[in-house]
Amino acid sequence: MSLLDDLKYKLTQKNAVVRIIALNVLVYLVFALAHVLFWLFQANDILSLVEKNFVLYANLKNFIMQPWGIITYMFFHDGFFHILFNMLWLYWLGTLLHEYLGNTRVYQIYFVGGIFGGFLYMFSYNVFPVFSVNLNNSYALGASAGVLSIVAAAATLLPKYTVTLFGIFPVQLRYIALVSVLIDLLNIPSNNAGGRIAHVGGALSGFLFIKYLYTNNDLTNFIHSVSTFFKGFFKQKPVLKVHHKADQKVNFSAKANKLNQADIDAILDKISKSGYESLSSKEKELLFKASKE
Repeated sequence: MSLLDDLKYKLTQKNAVVRIIALNVLVYLVFALAHVLFWLFQANDILSLVEKNFVLYANLKNFIMQPWGIITYMFFHDGFFHILFNMLWLYWLGTLLHEYLGNTRVYQIYFVGGIFGGFLYMFSYNVFPVFSVNLNNSYALGASAGVLSIVAAAATLLPKYTVTLFGIFPVQLRYIALVSVLIDLLNIPSNNAGGRIAHVGGALSGFLFIKYLYTNNDLTNFIHSVSTFFKGFFKQKPVLKVHHKADQKVNFSAKANKLNQADIDAILDKISKSGYESLSSKEKELLFKASKE
């Protein structure tokens, strides 16, 4: 099966990773084609004004005027290679994360990472004197914070999972994530300082998400409530019967759910220490069922 066929199949299966990629690519193509049209009519300034309605402004006054930018900025990219590398990272490690945690967690990690990275970007520009000169004209765009959140989450969940770079060098995920974060951290004093800060924020979010997702029920419930809203953008139609059954399960089998959650915690801990292959067939089945919830 080719990569394109694989993407088509996963899109029909409502795969979260492919749907996020599809939305990013669709937005990029629409505005790339619009650039051609507006350039022919010498109206690029108009298109630029339209695009700036979807970016994340560093200045708090501008942000208050268009707060939706904290979400929409994640789906806009500045050039072909910007979106290409972001989507490749998202596909490779997002697919791995999806295999273990399922659609809901992938959506949560991506959006929470993008939001956290965006707020850290705004915080930095409004606090550190070095950014004061460019504060009013600075804005962020791109999926990188959300993507780095996916990368860090995958590396935190499966630190010893090994991938082969260039078909030659076996490298564990934890080292890939660590090097990526260090590169961004050390390159903050650059032309893309704001972007680097957002990347670090996204990575930190992914790390914390996995570390505390299964130990802090209040945090998990809050994130689940918020993510339910955003999932509506990716769903064609709600399945009411499924939600009804889920409610019944919570009401009448709360004790069983807690026991199942403890089992999941133990399985994830075992994966982190010994890898996925160390699981028994029963443990793999339980993890698979949990990822579908």
